[in-house]
Amino acid sequence: MRMTNKIMRNNSAYNINQNKILQDKLTNQMTTQSKIVRPSDDPVVAIRALRLRSNVTAVTQYNDRNAKDADQWLGLTADAMLTVDKVLNELYKQVSISADKYETADDLRILMSQMKQLTAEFYSCANVDYAGRYVFSGYRTDLPVTFTEEDMKDMKEHPISFNINETFGFQDISRVNYTGYDTVATIDTNTFPNPPAGINDQNSYQQTVKNTTMYRFRISYNNLDSLGTEVKDQNGNTVSAGRELTFTMPDGTTVTAKAQTDANGAVVKDADGNPVVDVTAVDAAGNAVAAPPQVMEFADQEQAYKAIADGTCTGIAYIPTSGEMVFAKDFYDQNFNEAAFKASSTGFQVNYDKSAWKSGDINPVHYFKCTETKNIAGPGETPNLKKTAYNTQKDEGRDQDIYYDVGYNQQIQVNSRADEIFTHNVQRDMDDFEHYLKQLEDIETLEADLLKKQKDYPEDSAEYKDLALRLEGVEKAKSYIRENVHTKFENQITKYQKYMDDSRVAMTDNATRRSRLDLIADRLTNQKTTFKELQQDNEGIDITQVAVELTASELTYNAALMATGKIMQTNLMNFI
Repeated sequence: MRMTNKIMRNNSAYNINQNKILQDKLTNQMTTQSKIVRPSDDPVVAIRALRLRSNVTAVTQYNDRNAKDADQWLGLTADAMLTVDKVLNELYKQVSISADKYETADDLRILMSQMKQLTAEFYSCANVDYAGRYVFSGYRTDLPVTFTEEDMKDMKEHPISFNINETFGFQDISRVNYTGYDTVATIDTNTFPNPPAGINDQNSYQQTVKNTTMYRFRISYNNLDSLGTEVKDQNGNTVSAGRELTFTMPDGTTVTAKAQTDANGAVVKDADGNPVVDVTAVDAAGNAVAAPPQVMEFADQEQAYKAIADGTCTGIAYIPTSGEMVFAKDFYDQNFNEAAFKASSTGFQVNYDKSAWKSGDINPVHYFKCTETKNIAGPGETPNLKKTAYNTQKDEGRDQDIYYDVGYNQQIQVNSRADEIFTHNVQRDMDDFEHYLKQLEDIETLEADLLKKQKDYPEDSAEYKDLALRLEGVEKAKSYIRENVHTKFENQITKYQKYMDDSRVAMTDNATRRSRLDLIADRLTNQKTTFKELQQDNEGIDITQVAVELTASELTYNAALMATGKIMQTNLMNFI
């Protein structure tokens, strides 16, 4: 083959260009610190780079964002739970110390003021939020657990009523004691000092003082709607002159209690101003029950207890103001004994209405299957009622647990639900204390009045002697009431211990999840480091080696230029 100058020139130019391409490649590597600029430079490196970058991005999202967000959520929850535990522990100490120390209603009132503040702090912890999301509200992170002052302002413009379904078990039945001393307290000015009918040598004032034990279901709220409350439609027209109270007995019998109305549609009331209640019932098969249980409504707690004690009410006494359904021992033995609940598949369920709310009340949407009826019309406008059902899946056992993705195919629950920690019973126990405080105040007031009245008469007078006998009855009643208060304190020690146990179970569960998250975060940190090292090994350059290669390439390029220049200086014409 004849090698001409043109061929040599072309070959030299090609080789010099290849050298320049190598120089350009090495220069790009030096400036970008990467082996490749485009996938075609090295497809294998490019494919691995895409996979490793995807891994680094995912691990970074899990470790730097999700895991940290979850840890902050769990940490804030832990802080709130710690406060809850301290509050409950302080309440426990209060009742433990005070169980045998109270003497008068004044002593109990001082204790109550302290316990009320602790109770308020207990429920305020439920509204802890993280970046605008309430941590104990389940999926409804925009809704606080308890009603706030802002909610109260909104309710003034747009009233809200809830129909709530609540389920009770045998363990939810509690005993209460009622001390009756009406005979002792009632003085007929027309016959005094003659003792009232039934009081004689064989039956003294003391003997008329009775301490009666009765049973009850304590509903989660007080100040419920009376059965005599009118129900209006969206146009403001009266739909019915009363509300319904519906409950299902352990044997499956469904009882409906409704206020009786007259020919004009007005609620019929008894001599004490309580609505007269009509009761209907159907058994589990849907057949009408001929003799449904008696249901009576009482506006006053003492009035209801008295009716149970003297046998006026032989069924259930419904007390909307205190949120109780009270019944005597005979009715308990027949319908609510432990055997009845063991044989029941539904327990005891009650549907009730509540329209009166105050700041600090727990929002029922976080706890119960309920329906909210809200007047969305403005003030002065025709009522426009909007109904919203909540927790319709309650019977399906589905809970509103929030999970964060914190790793490959790994999730962790970040929230603790309000119903795991913030029980209604803490406030309802305070309502009971209020009741006992009132009883103690009433008996002390009666004692003071009788002593004052007694000073107006000579010691040998019939009036003085009658009042002395009455005071003996008062002392007996006072002993009963003090014993009831003492029993309440003793029982409360156990209750607060249970509340603490429940909250500590939730605390332990939260701490366990946080500990697991720490382990996951450590592993994610290691994975992130490993993936970044692999990414560097795959894409990165050895800068020393590239620098050496670039220098060698420059020397080769210069040498090639010199060699080519010398060759191209001579041609065939120089020898002709």
